[in-house]
Amino acid sequence: MSDSNPAQPQAGAQTPPLVVNVQYIKDLSFEVPGAPVIYTTLKTAPRVDINLDVQARRVQEGQNVFEVTLAIRAEATEPAANGGSAGARVFLAELAYAGVFTLTGVPDNTVEPVLLVECPRILFPFARNILSDVTRDGGFPPVLLQPIDFLSLWQSRRQQPAATA
Repeated sequence: MSDSNPAQPQAGAQTPPLVVNVQYIKDLSFEVPGAPVIYTTLKTAPRVDINLDVQARRVQEGQNVFEVTLAIRAEATEPAANGGSAGARVFLAELAYAGVFTLTGVPDNTVEPVLLVECPRILFPFARNILSDVTRDGGFPPVLLQPIDFLSLWQSRRQQPAATA
């Protein structure tokens, strides 16, 4: 029989390079400017435009603790009639879903991709679920975001300043 206690960490155990300290809704807004009339006049599913942004900031100077925020804006408008322009706004959902992450032993040259690719990848399923629930609970078909390639998003974002220079 062994005397080792499984509750105690192993002597050689390492701290993981990325630790999720907490995840939370930083801001959530859902507006239906045409309520209650829109519920009786809307005949087909609205057109939904999605804007997504990722922001990261250091929580305290000198520490490797960062807040990463996934900002999602879903604006639904009435479908265009007979090929015309879209109609009135049906709803507007804005979500800022954030997490606080601790990075340990991450090389300086990989901090940015970890914060802007890996951290949003962790946050995304939760934000997707919240947006789906709030639009469904608002009386509309749920907005189901398709998976996002955060690596491509980060790479294209890095190329933008080079293109404008």
